Parts: sequence; structure tokens; C-alpha cells
Amino acid sequence: MSEIEQTGAETGQTHRFVLKKTIVMIGMMGAGKTAVGRALAQLLDVPFLDSDHEIEEAANMSVPEIFARDGEAFFRARESEVINRLLGGQACVLSTGGGAFLAEANRAAISARGVSVWLDADIELLWNRVKHRDTRPLLRTPDPKATLSALYETRVPEYAKADMTVPCAPPVAIEQMARRVAEVLVSRPDVLEVVND
Repeated sequence: MSEIEQTGAETGQTHRFVLKKTIVMIGMMGAGKTAVGRALAQLLDVPFLDSDHEIEEAANMSVPEIFARDGEAFFRARESEVINRLLGGQACVLSTGGGAFLAEANRAAISARGVSVWLDADIELLWNRVKHRDTRPLLRTPDPKATLSALYETRVPEYAKADMTVPCAPPVAIEQMARRVAEVLVSRPDVLEVVND
């Protein structure tokens, strides 16, 4: 059993995490960036932020509304601004939209000031998670599964450039995935340190 899986009751010790850089969750829509990111932030006792939510707050509009009114290029420019602003703040867990990591400038900023973690899920798992939701502007097409597959093929080589990769093999509970991500992160003491109290 790893340090992260042990509880204070089992070991007689308590663990504290020291987060030194912002953890940026990347991956396809449906990979679990927000759910796992939120659980990871709770595990590490740090703030959780979501770049899409921050954009929506600033614009007073939903992401689908921004896409419809201003187009994807406008949205991507705002997304880069928000990611840069959040990377300059307190170390936290930051969930990003599926397209954020595709921009070279975003990748460079994330690697320089944070650490990118790719939640690597296969196409069937992703489709099962997104097929019943109408909140994905890029999937509003006559054949959303084909669109998702095409996005997947295009994006995976870019996601593979992430600093760290965590496979999402089902069935995995959200909390278990959060622990799995933390396990990978403690291999980088410049990012996350476990302190025994």
C-alpha cells in the first residue's frame, strides 16, 4: 500500500501534501478532468479551478453560447488569457477544456509554470460518458460519435506531449483516479511532496 492510500488511522501517521506547482488536467471531453481534478484538489487540500468556468464567469455566458456568438477562435484566445492568469496565482489543481492543450503557447506556459497531467481514456469510454449530454458545442454535428473519433485522432498526439500521463481504465471511481494521479505526481518532488507529520 502506498503512502497516499494509507490513512492516518492505519499507520498512526498523518500525511500532508505540499503542492509547489499548479497541476493542469488535460485530455478529451469526458475524460474526467473536472471530476478527478476536484477530487484531487480535495485530497491535496488545495483550491480547484476550472478554466471553462472562469471564462463563463468573465463573459457571463456559457461556453456553448460563446462558441455560437463569437466562434471558436475568440473562445481559444480567452482560454489562453485565463490559463495564463491562473498559472500566475496560487498553486492549485486546474481543469482545462479539451482543446486548451492543443495550442503550443498554452503547452509552453503550462510546462514552464505548472505540470500537465493527461487523463488518457479510450474512445469507447469517452463516448459512453458524453453521448447523453448536449453541452459539448463541438459534438453538435449529424454524427457526434464520428466527430468525437476524429477529434480523438487529432488530439491524442498533442496530449501525448503532456508532462505526465495517467491511464483511465474503467471501472475506476473518481477518488481512486485522484489517488492514481497523486501517485504519479509524487514522483516529481518539484511538483508535489508528501510530508509526514
